[in-house]
Amino acid sequence: MARLLLIEDDAATAEEVLGDLRGRGHEVAWAATGPDGATAARSGPWDAIILDRMLPGLEGLALLRDLRGAGNRTPALVLSALGDVDERIRGLRAGGDDYLGKPFVLGELAARIEALLRRPTDTRETVLRVGSLELDLVAGNGRRGLRNLDLLPRELKLLEYLMRRPGQVVTRAMMFEEVWNYRFAPKSNLIDVHVGRLRRKLEVEGEPILIHNVRGEGFTLTPDA
Repeated sequence: MARLLLIEDDAATAEEVLGDLRGRGHEVAWAATGPDGATAARSGPWDAIILDRMLPGLEGLALLRDLRGAGNRTPALVLSALGDVDERIRGLRAGGDDYLGKPFVLGELAARIEALLRRPTDTRETVLRVGSLELDLVAGNGRRGLRNLDLLPRELKLLEYLMRRPGQVVTRAMMFEEVWNYRFAPKSNLIDVHVGRLRRKLEVEGEPILIHNVRGEGFTLTPDA
């Protein structure tokens, strides 16, 4: 269970988000204005903050810049109906850790929050280890136990994304955005094809399965040791 702060002025949206996240076992507090959100954020500690881009009294990005300026490093997910790339850049530069456009699917919101909670504190790490898997990002190669993995660049990037989130459900939309740099999910089986190829390299006969399908949501990488 995580302690989450939702700063959202739209009561209907807030009610849906609160119900979903609380139903997943999280403790969630709600503030409906920028000033109230700033006060609540400073009263923490919180595991993550979800804040709307447009808030009454204090605009969301201004609130976020104030928090970062004061040394608050709580992971923050910015919500906004302004979904163009320039707005996303503004949100990230203001100190946001992720950006989700409105309208959104509640399952994806929850998955992104869980990804923030699992994000490594040192993103400069260049050698990743999950169970018997090892990925050297500098050398560009991987191993499973004593077996070398012959990974193509896209497969390496996809495996890195999964290894930074072990046990976390990763949606196809998240993969499209973070691995392929698409701002929308094309209607294709591109993700499934690449995950299938990666699986064939990771999981030879007799070895435990590492990448699992999560029906209706996406995939998860489960450590084997």
